Amino acid sequence: MPHMKDIKIISGNSNKPFAESVCRHLGMRLSNTEVTTFPDGEISVSLFETVRGSDVFIIQSTCNPVNDNLMEMLILVDACKRASAGRITVVMPYFGYARQDRKVKSRDPISAKLVANLIVSAGAERVLTMDLHAAQIEGFFDIPVDNLVGSILFADYFQQKFADDPGSAMVVSPDVGSVGRARAFALRLGLSLAIIDKRRENADSAEVMNIIGPVEGKRIILFDDTVSTAVSLCQAAKALEEKGGAIEVYACASHGVLSGQAVETIENSNVRELVFTDTIPYRGEKPCEKIKYLTAAPLFAEAIERIFEEVSISTLFR
Repeated sequence: MPHMKDIKIISGNSNKPFAESVCRHLGMRLSNTEVTTFPDGEISVSLFETVRGSDVFIIQSTCNPVNDNLMEMLILVDACKRASAGRITVVMPYFGYARQDRKVKSRDPISAKLVANLIVSAGAERVLTMDLHAAQIEGFFDIPVDNLVGSILFADYFQQKFADDPGSAMVVSPDVGSVGRARAFALRLGLSLAIIDKRRENADSAEVMNIIGPVEGKRIILFDDTVSTAVSLCQAAKALEEKGGAIEVYACASHGVLSGQAVETIENSNVRELVFTDTIPYRGEKPCEKIKYLTAAPLFAEAIERIFEEVSISTLFR
């Protein structure tokens, strides 16, 4: 593939402040585009500058409203393809539909695979994202996928936070399915790992059955990829203190979906602090003192620069 002549950064409406932050770290500006809606709800896209032969990066998290943001992305990709862009990379800091990655019961769709097909069919040639809900989703795409890890950001943050007594901290996986991700995070911090064994009643709540590992007297870091309603997370935090004897519970996750009454649930829980990256903008009606955001913009900016220069991005995972 010939090297593209320049970079163009285009943003949809899902998280424009994040896209602007990425541009600041790259020392450039967002391309002049407009994404609006017709009176009947159809999405309209206008590109006000040429993208011919350019390496185009379309930044769009498919967060709430998921379907609107997904359609914006697909139409942006199509517009760039028809405008003769040299290469189109979809930058999805958060990949919606990722939790529908398998059949749970008979006649279930695998929506994550369908969305991957739509992105490829629209004309994307590469995907850059962070902390996919399941590693196998990379295989749903027939194009290269770079899946960045937010644990790098959280590791730096908690190393500084517990610098006074690092041995008192412990990483806990909120469920069996997140053990691999939590183990890698624990190794990065040099901490031991415990696991929450829970029974899930439905998609948004679960009952804690057992705590596997000695958490008594520990300062806990619950580590997950996504927090949606926060019910399961807060139940786990409560069980860690009441059943396990932990002295403090902190939590972190790459993506703060925060649907429904999530913010209120977090405020009323025993979680001391919940840390997210800014892949999804905070949409609460009022600020929550327990919720803190770390920016992932520098990480994405470096990945974009390395993709454009055709050099390895493997160092970003270390």
